Amino acid sequence: MDIDARNTALVITDPQNDFLSPQGVTWGLVGESVTENRTVEHLVELLEAAKANGVPVFVSPHYYYPTDKGWQFGGTVENLMHEIGMFGRTGALTLDGFAGSGADWLDVLKPYLEDGETIIAGPHKVYGPESNDLSLQLRKRGIQRVLLAGMSANLCVEAHLRELIEDGFEVTVIRDATAAAKHPELGDGYQAAITNFGFLASGVVTTDEAVESMRQASVAVAG
Repeated sequence: MDIDARNTALVITDPQNDFLSPQGVTWGLVGESVTENRTVEHLVELLEAAKANGVPVFVSPHYYYPTDKGWQFGGTVENLMHEIGMFGRTGALTLDGFAGSGADWLDVLKPYLEDGETIIAGPHKVYGPESNDLSLQLRKRGIQRVLLAGMSANLCVEAHLRELIEDGFEVTVIRDATAAAKHPELGDGYQAAITNFGFLASGVVTTDEAVESMRQASVAVAG
């Protein structure tokens, strides 16, 4: 995977407590997959490499406000998210109660996400970035290629993959920097996503491969 740090970005979806913390509301469903893939550790490695090698970082977060409770319909997991208060915030114009909540960043990721350099897009509302400004933010900075990671594999990551492809970006998914729910009836979301990643993405790589590509990109720019 050859990348150019001048037109490539690391995009992370939903690096938030409700997905990645053992205290998060979905841990009973996603915890096994997060642990198996070492998702948190790999996200840290990716962020460290991006920051060290001049690759810009973008985050597409997931927030729900009290007004979103007025929605009249939704899909299976969408309805569940509302029922359990996932990614809940007290309002669009306030951070009251945000720190340490399920909608907040995982603590170990905060030094990278709150460094004043990471671009935080507006919240997406279901799974994909159609409802936020991620594509605008990428294009305004000349980004053409995306390294994609985050949560959860078969929902927000896959939805971002599909929409970014449709928007004309070249997208590579980092397969061990994501995870998904394991459900006794719905199945293994991670395995479902891995199949679709292979069909859809320009590449599917490991964290080690992505980190090495960022390092090589930095060397190439410096040279």
